[in-house]
Amino acid sequence: MREIAVKAAIKGGKVLMQKFGRVLSVSRKGAVDLVTDADREAEEAIVSVLRGTFPRHDILAEEADYGHIDSKYRWIIDPLDGTTNYAHGFPWFAVSIALEVEGAVDLGVIYNPFYRKMFVAEKGKGAFLNDIQIFVSSTGQLSESLLATGFPYDRKESPVNNYDHFVHFQMAAQACRRAGSASLDLAYLAAGRFDGYWEMKLKPWDVAAGKLLVEEAGGRMSDFDGQPFDIYGQECLASNGVIHEQMRQVLQTGLRP
Repeated sequence: MREIAVKAAIKGGKVLMQKFGRVLSVSRKGAVDLVTDADREAEEAIVSVLRGTFPRHDILAEEADYGHIDSKYRWIIDPLDGTTNYAHGFPWFAVSIALEVEGAVDLGVIYNPFYRKMFVAEKGKGAFLNDIQIFVSSTGQLSESLLATGFPYDRKESPVNNYDHFVHFQMAAQACRRAGSASLDLAYLAAGRFDGYWEMKLKPWDVAAGKLLVEEAGGRMSDFDGQPFDIYGQECLASNGVIHEQMRQVLQTGLRP
């Protein structure tokens, strides 16, 4: 399954690179939520690989409805995480593919085709970047940490928009970054480049593969209250584990730990 997932990610990434930097057909799913023909074509390419090998597996993907087979296996797919970046020619985007088995994520693949970075994790087998095992950082203080985050697509309409948390973490951490791809933020946390990450209102295809990467690299995932992380939930707090409680305190109180 790992081999097929990697093959599907590469095929989807090839579609993205063929269209990257060219004139795209862009439409909107919301005020700031874009979708392009590249999203749709990459998803079709990924699904063709997965369905070609596993025709009786369920598929949950961002752009299309593939029905429900009632299998214990479900592939969770984001063909292009970072569509706004992609549409503007900014090369920070990824294909994200996860395999959920009876409600638990057992396999995760995140691939940035521009930089040819392939992140892979299997339950109980570690996390890898281009076949080299990766681990979260050992940074122990929030004040010395580099954090990543994002903002929900309804941020212009909803008061629950992450702006307050962003300000609080800018004061508490060494620095915060907002690069525009949740899956890559989690992958780079797993690789020790970021020390922590938080975001809200994400979809399962944004976080399923990244969750496994972080955990297999030695990190921790939860909601903002510190409860077990649910890929179908509304809150995502990820860290190297060492600064997790410090981050949770900022999310709960707005104060420095």
